[in-house]
Amino acid sequence: MIRVLLVDDHEVVRAGLRALLEATGHVDVVGEASSGEEAVTKARTLEPDIVIMDLAMPGMDGVQATRSIAALELDAKVLVLTIHDEDEFLVPAMEAGAAGFLNKSAADTDLIGAVEAVARGHSYLPRRAAALIARQRTAEASKSGPGSIASLSKRERTAIELYARGYSAREAAEELFVSPKTVEGYIARAKSKLDLKGRRDIVRFAIAAGLLAREEEPGPDT
Repeated sequence: MIRVLLVDDHEVVRAGLRALLEATGHVDVVGEASSGEEAVTKARTLEPDIVIMDLAMPGMDGVQATRSIAALELDAKVLVLTIHDEDEFLVPAMEAGAAGFLNKSAADTDLIGAVEAVARGHSYLPRRAAALIARQRTAEASKSGPGSIASLSKRERTAIELYARGYSAREAAEELFVSPKTVEGYIARAKSKLDLKGRRDIVRFAIAAGLLAREEEPGPDT
């Protein structure tokens, strides 16, 4: 069973999502939250596999809540489900540590697939959004020499891919069978080679270079 925490400030939305998810027979909604603050508290106590996160909520918003949950270094992965345009909110959500992003308009057809993809450790990104960001960084990502994907070692490339997917240093270390400190070293060297500053830049670069798209599940525009 995939254990899910639903976060949305509208009770009717949570009820609809619960019905949709639990109808599968392999998703268990273990809790609900109506605010970002409540989401962080329940993520800590309930330890769900997936947190389905709205963005627009009173008080702590979804991006802030995602960042706080990621900082807890739990096994929970955040899937953002929002009415907001991915053109504006995709990168901030991924930068905060989200593993996936889905518009509510596609929830009836794509939510189950998104939850299953994120539960398997994949990212879930709308192809339309990935293409948008790719256009911003294609020139940088595709050229050879310093500042390109070709300048990275295999371990550095894997480390920034995991980092862009929202993995913590500890989680990435488990995947690579090294220490968290070693992973931090890979990321630091990759950032230096690529002239990237923070997670926002790394997410954009990873999408443009195809690092996230490789394991992306089919989105609504497939």
